[in-house]
Amino acid sequence: MKQPDGTQKTEPRLAPPFVVYGALALGLSTAVAFRAILIFNYIQPAWVRPVWYFAVLGNFVFFLYRFRITEKRKKTIETYHLIERIRSGEDLSATERTVLTYLLRSIKQSPENINYLIIFLFSLVAIAADLILAFLGPG
Repeated sequence: MKQPDGTQKTEPRLAPPFVVYGALALGLSTAVAFRAILIFNYIQPAWVRPVWYFAVLGNFVFFLYRFRITEKRKKTIETYHLIERIRSGEDLSATERTVLTYLLRSIKQSPENINYLIIFLFSLVAIAADLILAFLGPG
């Protein structure tokens, strides 16, 4: 596929579903782990540190993955000058339509909204559990 400047460029591709949902599972499990630290602190303090390391290292991998996706999208928009092309009102080339379709499908395929919702709910559960455990006191 040729870029607007005439150089050859391969078309951006979506990540396969196993990568997308694997990243979702990792992101959710680390989010749950962070919130579970409060509970482990009450019921099994020895697990706090291993759970914290899992959560931090897992988040490192998850957010590196998300960073790369965002950078790929931004670079695609910049490389093909898509904002300028759309604003100009001119007809898009087949290549530009293909690249724009990739961007829209990438956004649509992303389960990040599910990730946000589940993290929100687990945050509420973690706060409630901590308040209940604090109210009940030790032992």
